[in-house]
Amino acid sequence: MSGTTRPAFYALAPGGWRDYVTLLHPPYTLWHLSYVAIGAALAPHFKYSVLGLGLLAFFLGMGVAAHALDELNGRPLQTRIGETTLIALAVTSLAGAGVIGIVVALRTSLWLLAFVAAGTFIAVAYNLELFGGRLHGDPWFSLAWGAFPVLATYFAAAETIRVEAVLAAAFAALLSHAQRRLSTPVRLVRRRVREVSGRIELIDGSAIPITAESFTAESERALRALSAAAICMALALVLLRVT
Repeated sequence: MSGTTRPAFYALAPGGWRDYVTLLHPPYTLWHLSYVAIGAALAPHFKYSVLGLGLLAFFLGMGVAAHALDELNGRPLQTRIGETTLIALAVTSLAGAGVIGIVVALRTSLWLLAFVAAGTFIAVAYNLELFGGRLHGDPWFSLAWGAFPVLATYFAAAETIRVEAVLAAAFAALLSHAQRRLSTPVRLVRRRVREVSGRIELIDGSAIPITAESFTAESERALRALSAAAICMALALVLLRVT
């Protein structure tokens, strides 16, 4: 498994600053931040402040805090970041995201506080696998990492939820579901499997060997493409509103 010894295709060599880059899950964090931009761009009135603060809040909440908690819970990325540092990153980042949400709620609608509370709860419960891991499955990932950023940012800008927001949230949830279905077997091979062996026999008598690399490569190419596609869509919608 020489080509799949890293815990993720974007993981850098462990140690120092590289651990913090790996901790951010860069392609996935950018992917899910694109949902924030989509929510802001779809609102009837485009607000630069909502987009900027929304991106910052979700970067802190999802990009830093949630991933720090995930690493604290079993070291899936195999970083060397200390436990105390991970806890400090999670607490301060989640608090920062919460403060931003409260400030925006005071300026717009207090109903936004429900999103702030839900986001804080999900970040902790999902990544620490509380309640026996009941909130750690595919449906919760699709809703929390897909639909939620779209709806929260849209509501912050529009102070209501309309049908276009629901459809965009469904798009984000389904795309995140596809992400999960592709990434789950890849994570299994990269992080838990010692050896992969076998072959695919074709009707012409030839055979294709099955290796860890062949098992993960196509899924990871698809994940890269989907991440880039989501980012491009978000950029297109934002540019449409600002030009």
